Amino acid sequence: QVQVVESGGGLVQPGGSLRLSCAASGSIVNINYMAWYRQAPGKERELVAKIISGDNTNYADSVKGRFTISKDSARRRVYLQMNSLKPEDTAVYYCNMFGWANQPLGRVTSGDWWGQGTQVTVSS
Repeated sequence: QVQVVESGGGLVQPGGSLRLSCAASGSIVNINYMAWYRQAPGKERELVAKIISGDNTNYADSVKGRFTISKDSARRRVYLQMNSLKPEDTAVYYCNMFGWANQPLGRVTSGDWWGQGTQVTVSS
């Protein structure tokens, strides 16, 4: 069974910075896709940033130039450095990974794994 756990959320003033971390554990064979999503109260979950096949990255327009996604594939971790935070960045941030994991009897299956979310609040 694969588990994905986020950390690093909290309360920060506008203009401040936070760094979110996400770690995957379990019988993982490989991870092809890592991403951060967020969901604000009353809004749909949206993609914030993703990193795939090597170091190809993609960002939501609202965070370009302020957020940076990075990964440590060997340690199965993904990070989100958030700078120049704004009140509208307030949301629960979720880590998402897609990859392949070992199953009983020698099978290998794909999985779409989500963390439980970490709250980020930007307020003075």
